Amino acid sequence: MIINLSPQRSDKVLAVSKQGDVLTINGDIFDFSVIPDDAILPATAITCDWISGDVARIGGEIILTLIMPHGAGPSSTVAFPSPLNNPPDGQVELPQ
Repeated sequence: MIINLSPQRSDKVLAVSKQGDVLTINGDIFDFSVIPDDAILPATAITCDWISGDVARIGGEIILTLIMPHGAGPSSTVAFPSPLNNPPDGQVELPQ
């Protein structure tokens, strides 16, 4: 799984955990295991304010973008985050 991050100024809290191809985002479960290889799940089919854009499976990997809230004056690590490539199962560590 590759999770791209799109920083956005907000006081909201984002909690993400991962188990295989399943993400739990603020308590809501999103199972992407049903997406076949080289297919795209359009953003209009996903009811989550934290997922930005389509979700794809390319070369066997789920690729998606999450909106990442941050406070005022973020560090450069938060303002310009690197993608999370194959994060381990469990709580997803977002840049601080």
